[in-house]
Amino acid sequence: MSAANVDRGEIARFEALAHRWWDADGDFKALHDINPLRLDYLARQRALAGARVIDVGCGGGILTEGLAALGAQVTGIDAARKPLEVARLHALEAGLGDVIRYESATPETFAEQSPGAFDLVTCLEMVEHVPDVASTVAALSALAAPGAEVVTSTINRTPKSYLLAVLGAEYVLRLLPRGTHDYAKLVRPAELAAAARAAGLVVMEIVGMRYNPFTRACSLTADVDVNYFLRAQKPPARP
Repeated sequence: MSAANVDRGEIARFEALAHRWWDADGDFKALHDINPLRLDYLARQRALAGARVIDVGCGGGILTEGLAALGAQVTGIDAARKPLEVARLHALEAGLGDVIRYESATPETFAEQSPGAFDLVTCLEMVEHVPDVASTVAALSALAAPGAEVVTSTINRTPKSYLLAVLGAEYVLRLLPRGTHDYAKLVRPAELAAAARAAGLVVMEIVGMRYNPFTRACSLTADVDVNYFLRAQKPPARP
């Protein structure tokens, strides 16, 4: 697993937008809109109160704070430093500064210092931004304790996702800054599942997520052509 599994152009893009992270009607409004669904999905997989959770690619902390508010002991890591500064400040303002730990790290480097330390590993909307998806997934598996679940979400690489999530979201509706997603780096479910299995994880579920940019409502769906979750489990330790 390479500690250098980062795209410097991607890091620079998110650094430049860091001050906009908590504007619910700004560049990251789609993340704000889908966050309740993401939290509900995670909470239905296991009890979060007291759980040791790591939010990989946490950015400005939207999901991280939601997990902490549900009682989890959360660590948020990201390779971009400016979003982490925003995350720390917002957590203080929200009264969560003492219950969330933020670290500047890649999953590969953090897995070296905290292997098997977490009951739940989340990596949402990140794997499409790294050069080596398999390396990231292997690190997620390394962070998970035996029996823990690893939940990822990303965008499928299909003509439909190109029309809706790239052209539509970035260039027509401007839900995201232009250039946020590189179509060639989008990840098909079969590719992500193969990486999970290669990392020793058991794939439990792949489910789609539908987002309506006009009503700003979202829901789970059987259609994985655009956005989807992949939930996997690290096998429990043998007695």
